Amino acid sequence: MIRKIKRYVTGHDGDGKTIVTYDDHAPNAVPLKGWPGAGVTEIWVTGEMPVNNMGTGDQSLRPLQHDPVRNGTIFRVVEIPPETHSAIDTEETFKQLGSGNRPTSADQEKHPTMHKTDSVDYLVVISGEMWMVMEKGEVLLKAGDCIVQRGTNHAWKNVSDKPCLLAAVLIDAQPAP
Repeated sequence: MIRKIKRYVTGHDGDGKTIVTYDDHAPNAVPLKGWPGAGVTEIWVTGEMPVNNMGTGDQSLRPLQHDPVRNGTIFRVVEIPPETHSAIDTEETFKQLGSGNRPTSADQEKHPTMHKTDSVDYLVVISGEMWMVMEKGEVLLKAGDCIVQRGTNHAWKNVSDKPCLLAAVLIDAQPAP
């Protein structure tokens, strides 16, 4: 069971006055079948640039997709469980994420979830800690640390005894070579 994430989404009423449109726990919370204890909660998603702020539909309610659509963005919260508690089924996890950038066998030698994205990702560690694994080196990330992930090959490795919670904003970008 992944954590419930409270969200407030603002908008406009019929008279154009600002209101809180959504005051709820983000409904699109998806446990990852191939990675027990891991999950993704979609807070909001956009599919155009510039973004249309006048719609009333809940844009987070769409099938889980790893990367944003062309000219789109994703705001999500990711929960990474301790790796000592479960094995990671890489194929199932990336299939469920709908990722076009799945780990290669060489990537998986470094970590089962080593992958890249076609986006620039802004992340903040909310709680817990984990290692950001790069092709060369690893960095220990703790609560409050910020990451700018620029389409690089990476993985998240949690060797602690507690889940790590990340807030992430993914913005469509030109794929890195």
